[in-house]
Amino acid sequence: MLVSVFVAAGCAGNVSLNGDDPSSSHSGKSSSKKAGKGNEGTARKELSGLKESAGGSMSGYSRDEFGPAWKDVDHNGCDTRDDILSRDLTDVKKRDKCTVISGRLDDPYTGKDITFAKAHAIDVQIDHVFPLGLAWRMGAKDWTEDKRSQLANDRDNLLAVSSRPNEQKSDKGPSEWQPPKAFECTYAEKFIGVADEYHLSVTHADHTELGDMLDTC
Repeated sequence: MLVSVFVAAGCAGNVSLNGDDPSSSHSGKSSSKKAGKGNEGTARKELSGLKESAGGSMSGYSRDEFGPAWKDVDHNGCDTRDDILSRDLTDVKKRDKCTVISGRLDDPYTGKDITFAKAHAIDVQIDHVFPLGLAWRMGAKDWTEDKRSQLANDRDNLLAVSSRPNEQKSDKGPSEWQPPKAFECTYAEKFIGVADEYHLSVTHADHTELGDMLDTC
C-alpha cells in the first residue's frame, strides 16, 4: 500500500518497530534494534490464535475509508508520514519541527542503503505491513471509520521502505509477497502482532507462510 528491529538471528534492517517517539532517536547514528510486538514465542502464540478466513471482496474499498492519509493521531503537530520518516531514517534533517527533508534509509525490503531527499520523496514510501486493502477483506470493512483510521496510522503497522518493493507488495499478504530472508522474522512478528491486536483474520496460505517466516528467527 502506497501510502515498529530487534536483536535476533537472521533479522535485519535499521528501523524501530515498537512505536517509539520518533524524536527520541536519530542523532546521526543508527538506532539500536529493539523488539516489536514480542519475540518469536509470543508471535507463534498469537499466530495460533488468529482466525483463518478466505476473506471478503474488495467491493466498497477505497483509501478514504481509512480516514485522511497520514493523520496526526498523536497530536504532536506532525503528520504520521513525517513521524515515521523521523523514526526510520538516520542522519535526519528537517525544514522545521516536522518536515523531513533528507536522511538515509537502511531499507528493510531490499537491504540497500537509500538516500532520501524531499525533492524526490516518492523514492521512500510508508508501507502498511498489514495492507489496508487486505485488512478490508479480512474484517476492517465492518469497522467504524475511526478504528480503520487508527490502523492506517498505527506506527506498529508502518515502515519506511523504498518505492519499488512497496509498489510490488501493494495489498498482497505474506503468501503472495515476502521481504528478503534477513527481514522475514521481523516482518512476520509485525504482521502477526497487528493482526492479533486488531482481531484481523488471515488466509490459510498466509497463516502457513507466516509460520515459515518465524522459522527464520
